[in-house]
Amino acid sequence: MAEKTNANIGFEKQIWDAACVLWGHIPAAEYRKVIVGLIFLRYISCAFDKKYQELVDEGDGFEDDKDAYTMDNIFFVPEDARWNKIAEAAHTPEIGTVIDDAMRAIEEENKSLKDVLPKNYASPDLDKRVLGDVVDIFTNNIDMSETGQDEDLFGRTYEYCIAMFAEKEGQKGGEFYTPSSVVKTLVEILKPFENCRVYDPACGSGGMFVQSAKFIQAHSGNRNNISVYGQEANADTWKMAKMNMAIRGIEADFGPHQADTFSNDLHKTLKADFILANPPFNYHPWGQERLTEDVRWKYGVPPANNANYAWIQHMIHHLAPNGKIGLVLANGALSTQSSGEGEIRKRIIEDDLIEGIVAMPTQLFYSVTIPVTLWFISKNKKQKGKTLFIDARKMGFMVDRKHRDFSDEDIAKLADTFTAFQNGELEEVKGFCAVATTGEIAKQDYILTPGRYVGIEEQEDDGEPFNEKMKRLTSELSEMFEKSHELENEIREKLGAIGYDI
Repeated sequence: MAEKTNANIGFEKQIWDAACVLWGHIPAAEYRKVIVGLIFLRYISCAFDKKYQELVDEGDGFEDDKDAYTMDNIFFVPEDARWNKIAEAAHTPEIGTVIDDAMRAIEEENKSLKDVLPKNYASPDLDKRVLGDVVDIFTNNIDMSETGQDEDLFGRTYEYCIAMFAEKEGQKGGEFYTPSSVVKTLVEILKPFENCRVYDPACGSGGMFVQSAKFIQAHSGNRNNISVYGQEANADTWKMAKMNMAIRGIEADFGPHQADTFSNDLHKTLKADFILANPPFNYHPWGQERLTEDVRWKYGVPPANNANYAWIQHMIHHLAPNGKIGLVLANGALSTQSSGEGEIRKRIIEDDLIEGIVAMPTQLFYSVTIPVTLWFISKNKKQKGKTLFIDARKMGFMVDRKHRDFSDEDIAKLADTFTAFQNGELEEVKGFCAVATTGEIAKQDYILTPGRYVGIEEQEDDGEPFNEKMKRLTSELSEMFEKSHELENEIREKLGAIGYDI
C-alpha cells in the first residue's frame, strides 16, 4: 500500500479497485452507498477486533462488555455486524442480506444512526457475485487497523473515488473534502478548548470535528467535552458525517435531516465558540432573492452570483462574544470589489473582526487547483486594530506529482507565528509575515492579499562585490551566446544536407 501521509490514508488505490469492480454494474450515483457502507463496516470491525483481542488477552472476561469499548471511544460492533461474518458469506447468494442485517443490527444498538446506514445490498439490482468480489478486496487488501481516529476516513476515500470517476467520465469532480493539513492548520491556530461549542455550517463528512476533538485530547483535555454542531445540504454526505462521528464516539447535532444552511438554518439560536468551515468555493446560486431582508446580513446583502460573503456573515452571526472563525475561501474574496462585496469587506474590517489571513500554496486540494486563503475572524481580538498577514505559498512539500502537503513543522510554524502576534511578540519577516493596522489596510483599498503587506523576501548577500559579479555574469552570458551560435550553425548545416534551407 502507499506510504501514509497527511495527504493520504494509505489505501486509496485499494478502495478505487473495489469501486472499479462495481463499475458498469450499478449507476455511478449509487456506488458511493455501497463503498461507504463497506468502509464503515470494515473500519469499525478493525478497531473492535483489535480491542477485543486486547480484552481477551487480559483475561478478565470483559470482551463482550460494551462499556469496555465505548470508554475508549471504540465503536461496539454487535456480533451479527462483525466483518468475519460478512467475509465468510462473501460468495454466497445471501451476502447482500447479511450486510443489510449487519447495518440493521448496528442501528438497533445506536439510535443516532437510525435510518442513516445504507441497506441496499440485498437489492436485485446489485449482482451478488460482484458484491462478493468487492468484499474480498476489503477483506484481503485493505488494512484499517492502523487508521487513526483523527483521520477523515469517509471524506478522503469518497473524494478520491469521486475524483477518479469524474476523470474517467470526463466530468468535474466534487471538492468538499478538506485535506488533513489544512484542517490541522485551522485547528492549531484556533486552539479549541474543553467545554466549547464547535460549529461547521458546511460540514461535509465532518472532518473538521474529528481534528478538533483530536486537538483537545492531545492537550490533556477530554475529547467528549466539546459540543459539536453542523449542517450539510447533501443527504448522502449528511449520513457520512453521522457515521464519521459515531465511529469515534463524538456526540454531534447535525439536525434531524440534511438542509441548506442559507434557506433553512437548523441552528438559528446557536452562538459558537469556534467555527471551522470549508464552504463551497464561489457557490451560486444560493437563493439570495428570497433572503434579502435576512438578519444575518449585518454588513450588506451578498450578491446572488457568489456566496462567499454570505458564508462569512452567516458565521459572524453565529459567533459567541469571544468566538473565533477559521475558514477556507478562494482567493478572489480577498480583493473583489464587484456587486458590493468590497463594501461588505470594508465594513467587516472596520468592525475589527479580521485577525489574520494566510495565503496557502496550490495543490493542497485533491480535485481543484484553485489557490485558497485561510481567514481567521475573531469577535474579541487580542491585538485591537491590527491584522496578521502570512504568505505561506512557498511552504510545504510535494507528496507526489499532483499533491502538496504540510509537515507538522510547517503547521507549527504558522501556529507559533499567530501566537507571537497575539502576544505582541512577533518579529516581522519580509516575504513571510507582517502586521498591518486597520488604517494601513484602508490605504490598500481594504484589499486583504497578504503579498501587499509582507513584501518580497530579502535575498541573502553572498559577499561578492557588485562589479565583480557583473563581470562574471556577462562573461558567462557571452559564452552561452557563443555556444548558441555554434548550435544554430550546426542545425542549419544538418537541415541543408537533407534539402531544407533556413
